[in-house]
Amino acid sequence: MRGMYIHIPFCHQICHYCDFNKVFFKNQPVDEYIESMGQELAIMRQEGVSFKEVETVFLGGGTPTSLSENQLERLLEIIHEYVDVSSLKEFSTEANPDELTYGKLTVLKNGGVDRLSIGVQSFDADLLKKIGRTHGADDAARVVGEARKAGFDNISIDLIYGLPGQTIAQWHDTLVQATALDLPHYSGYSLIVEPKTVFYNLMNKGKLPLPGEDIETEMFTMLIDHMERRGRQRYEISNFAIPGSESIHNLLYWENATYAGVGAGAHGYISGTRYSNIGPITKYMEKTMSGERPLQQTHVVTETEAMEEEMFLGLRKTDGVSVSSFQIKFGKSIDDVYGETLQSLIQNGLVERLDDALKLTQRGVYRGNDVFQQFLK
Repeated sequence: MRGMYIHIPFCHQICHYCDFNKVFFKNQPVDEYIESMGQELAIMRQEGVSFKEVETVFLGGGTPTSLSENQLERLLEIIHEYVDVSSLKEFSTEANPDELTYGKLTVLKNGGVDRLSIGVQSFDADLLKKIGRTHGADDAARVVGEARKAGFDNISIDLIYGLPGQTIAQWHDTLVQATALDLPHYSGYSLIVEPKTVFYNLMNKGKLPLPGEDIETEMFTMLIDHMERRGRQRYEISNFAIPGSESIHNLLYWENATYAGVGAGAHGYISGTRYSNIGPITKYMEKTMSGERPLQQTHVVTETEAMEEEMFLGLRKTDGVSVSSFQIKFGKSIDDVYGETLQSLIQNGLVERLDDALKLTQRGVYRGNDVFQQFLK
């Protein structure tokens, strides 16, 4: 097992686009929940799950930085109990700009966290309000400065384009302000309107003025050009980094590697089985405190499914899918399994074969979902 994801489902404010497992922080059993995650790790270890080879830990949410300094300290103590943090290649946490105080930064740094993924989304004050963010346009620069002062140099920020009412000019301004921070890593995602979100309800009422597909495509092109002109190379469809600063944890997902998912609603992939945990916090805690794994669903991945995942996850990376690695992993030729599909995609200019690698072409990057769908039976 190469990675560990730990889910903190608490937020002081729910963003209008978020469909992750989360609840308002107020009146929640936060301290008890943290102890429950420790209990889940203990149960997993009793069942023979080893954390010795873990390369990355990622704190996600929800909002990990919604926790107090004391709560963060306790969470990190529990992680140290099960993982040799000193041997990790990367220890990341998500963070909100207005919650990441210097005190919390110090706690995180002292606890072994060495990478910050900050949810900035936009540098436009009006857009931030429209999408339900609580930080201001100037908070990102402030918190990056404080993070550097606290000793962090591996910092990433998330940006979103295709937001309701967002203009090309606003997106350009966000890109300019983002790259002015001179960070080693940036992620830029198009808005996806998910069910059970504020935006989804507004869309169903005809009250969500999305920019449209053509403008969204233009924004994606701007993102790629702007980042690459500033030395941030695209290594995955939505992620850009100075070479050597790629997100190791996220690469585990795209390499279809194994990882543990810990916490309410977390997902994991261990020993050929994908699983998801119980989402409701109280039910999750009841299970762990009774000495049981808090599993909601488990699915043993078939060989066919594993090969499909290898293709559509691997093609997200600019390095693509290794033909030789596929042969070693599955004992089958990639051409024998997907020969007709690949031939069609290559003829249509969506995929190219370069030496040992199958990669999306420039045209294929824009039609990634269409390409990935070809590998799902």
